[in-house]
Amino acid sequence: MKQTECTTILVGKNATIDGSTMIARSEDGGRTIIPEGFKVVNPEDQPKHYESVISHQKIDDADLAETPLRYTSAPDVSGKNGIWAAAGINSENVAMTATETITTNSRIQGVDPLLDPSEGGLGEEDFVTLTLPYLHSAHDGVKRVGYLLEKYGTYEMNGMAFSDKDEVWYLETIGGHHWIARRIPDDAYVVAPNRLNIDEFKFDDPDFVAASDLKDLIDEYHLNPDREGYNMRHIFGSSTIKDAHYNNPRAWYIHNFFDPDFGGTPSDQDQAFICYANRKISLEDIKWAESSHYQDTPYDAYGDQGTPEQKKTFRPVGINRNFETHVLQIRNDVPAEIAGIQWLAFGPNTFNTMVPFYTNVTTTPESWQTTPKFNLNKIFWLNKLTAQLGDTNYRVYGELEDAFEQKSLAQCHKIQHDTDKEVKGLTGKELQTKLIAANQKMANTVYNNTVDLLGQMVDEGHGLMTLKYDLLD
Repeated sequence: MKQTECTTILVGKNATIDGSTMIARSEDGGRTIIPEGFKVVNPEDQPKHYESVISHQKIDDADLAETPLRYTSAPDVSGKNGIWAAAGINSENVAMTATETITTNSRIQGVDPLLDPSEGGLGEEDFVTLTLPYLHSAHDGVKRVGYLLEKYGTYEMNGMAFSDKDEVWYLETIGGHHWIARRIPDDAYVVAPNRLNIDEFKFDDPDFVAASDLKDLIDEYHLNPDREGYNMRHIFGSSTIKDAHYNNPRAWYIHNFFDPDFGGTPSDQDQAFICYANRKISLEDIKWAESSHYQDTPYDAYGDQGTPEQKKTFRPVGINRNFETHVLQIRNDVPAEIAGIQWLAFGPNTFNTMVPFYTNVTTTPESWQTTPKFNLNKIFWLNKLTAQLGDTNYRVYGELEDAFEQKSLAQCHKIQHDTDKEVKGLTGKELQTKLIAANQKMANTVYNNTVDLLGQMVDEGHGLMTLKYDLLD
């Protein structure tokens, strides 16, 4: 079973540089490499009958009866533990990312315990496949997942996000069958690490939604430790030493990047869920945040400010266990047919770049259709190789990677700008053919740039090898 440990970033449309909504997540795993791919699921490929691999939960056919929409996904290519579709955008420009592993506590587990997988229930392997092809708005995602949780239950704690061109929603599971969700204000952003994140909650506000009996459950079982109001992190979440070292520092570092006046300390347990940046947030900002490792602090594993102990104190966002990272962008300044963009990167974020794939397509570039076994024709494995070489001497290879990323992003932006203009007025298959070609061009560009980066790293590293001997030494 895959244990994901991710970092989610959500940005409302008035908080972004171009008026789009953006929801992002790094999909992280454990010590074993989990190859991730990029796939379009066309309506005829959507399961008509569904059974989970991990829990063997069968889904009633009636819950899959609606005609599914086409959608993109970033599945685990082995399929051994299920689909794990992770993230995508459907043909009506509704986006979903799932899931962020979050925390719980014994009080709610004593009232509504998580299911044992042997008893059934849903998990991360299921949610995107059972939800995204049936959504017509971001709020639909909240309603659909809430329904599935109440009917089938879950064996793990998860957070997930939904967006359309206007709204961003974030949902967290509570115990085995309950849930909460909050609409992110248009001018705000969110950083959600692996803890229960939603804090302030208003049961009488339409921007807050929950399982219908949740307020009564809190009151009946005396779950609220606060004297006034409802703080869901206090009620259902955690405030542990692990949070202080594993979760809170990631949020703290990104908050101070988005707003240097944020302040605080890395281990703060009560960092706000809803936050406001000191500028409009760009794709590059999100990518930098998802690649970060506490630069310019004593906690940077690659830095020279801290002691060996300090460098291991806090878990960074950018880490060897980043296997796939996405930013799902729904644009508001272009026609709906080209509004959906799935920015995608494979491998450790400190050493990769993102590609802005159009999602109104029926197939994906071959080099992004990853194979389970090591294959340097696939960008996933090529990125893993450059990252592991780069990790051996970040001071040398980090500058090469920075130049590679700047060049690649600029070239992809240019292809995207040109394509937006070229497809103006096109519809249907003619439009999709052009978008598929643009995606292929971006994929080829980044693949070739990555090969060039690897060559530069080999050139630079040749003289740095320990195993050497020269009569002039």
